[in-house]
Amino acid sequence: MMDYKMKIAGGIPLHGKIEAQGAKNAALPVMAASLLLKDATLRIHKVPRLHDVITMADLLRDLGADIFYEKGEMSISIPEELSWETPANLVRKMRASSLVLGPLLARCGRAILPLPGGCSIGSRPIDLHLKGLSRMGATIDLVHGAVHATANGLKGCRIYLDFPSVGATENLLMAAVFAQGETVLENTAREPEITNLVQTLKAMGAIIEEDGTGVIRIQGVDELHGEEITVIPDRIEACTYILAAIITGGEVEITNIIPQHIDSLLAKLEEAGANFTVEQDRVLVHPVKRLKAVSLKTLPYPGFPTDLQPQVMATLALAEGASVIQEGVFQSRFLHVSELNKMGAKIELQGNTAVVTGVEQLIGADVNATDLRAGAALILAGLAAKDETSVFHIGHVWRGYEDMDIKLQQLGGRVEVIPTEPLSTKVNGAVRKEEA
Repeated sequence: MMDYKMKIAGGIPLHGKIEAQGAKNAALPVMAASLLLKDATLRIHKVPRLHDVITMADLLRDLGADIFYEKGEMSISIPEELSWETPANLVRKMRASSLVLGPLLARCGRAILPLPGGCSIGSRPIDLHLKGLSRMGATIDLVHGAVHATANGLKGCRIYLDFPSVGATENLLMAAVFAQGETVLENTAREPEITNLVQTLKAMGAIIEEDGTGVIRIQGVDELHGEEITVIPDRIEACTYILAAIITGGEVEITNIIPQHIDSLLAKLEEAGANFTVEQDRVLVHPVKRLKAVSLKTLPYPGFPTDLQPQVMATLALAEGASVIQEGVFQSRFLHVSELNKMGAKIELQGNTAVVTGVEQLIGADVNATDLRAGAALILAGLAAKDETSVFHIGHVWRGYEDMDIKLQQLGGRVEVIPTEPLSTKVNGAVRKEEA
């Protein structure tokens, strides 16, 4: 399989203006929600062109959907009859494939889902999804590494999630739309992407009450109708570019932002002495010589997002003093530490805690992206480092960042994506550019 690296000539402050993409983690559940339709079409605006989006589109097509996707606009037409058995080759590419389980079970009364794949950042079981569906009356069996689920009509009930899992909240929410009576989900995830899904389902005709307190009430309906909706901005991508501006000492304006979605980062940056201006839908980062050390712990939203922990660690590697970062969501989300240390960072691990002692300069090196956000962190470090950095296995990054190399180039970054094996086509024809 073809692989790529990003070559970065560091030490150049970024300057300019870019627009945040639509949120991958909002687009994927909305795409899955289209399976609840029957002989109808869901039109979605601001869909980012990413590996995971392309995989989800291929998965929906395999189930019977007709999809048109061009320049961020996606149209998903669902026929009268759907397939309910998902293909293992697609499901195992992406963890978010599990999001089709609830809609298929609600719509078709049965579903087969091989256990999904995804990033190597520790245990991320779908037990909470299956436990909740069982509470709603589904029969769940595990056969040869695949979930076999059947239901003769789901029943509304009260479900308390042991952990506010985003995926479980989304799956159970979609399944409950057609359940008989009322379903009450408690201790749900409260991420903005959940609210985006709720708003989508309500626009399609679902009856849902959600006020951000972790309790969602769903009254079952008989059918939904087609609709036209817009995906919210990607808060993680926007924050990554905010940090890219800070780590390089640059001045960058990031537009298409919902500031309250990134409050936890902005608060920490303010504490660290960063200089930025927040407006209604944009953030302007101003140059600052050096940040001060801060401490943080990742938590479910509205706490500090685990998906920003690696990028913040890269930024704090150059801060004055010692920062303490505690990972409170995922196991094994410190695989980037050894790679940052190759670049001259001084980071020590103590269980699920990293102590980051700031250095004055990072040095370019050959490093490996072990997962999506680790790859982004290494790119940030490379942008700030002296000399040249090559980040290998950059394909991980295309799962979450649309045209990251192009955006960085627009801001003056000297970056280039290079195949690490012979290519028969140009780099611009890489997988991340494929049509969905």
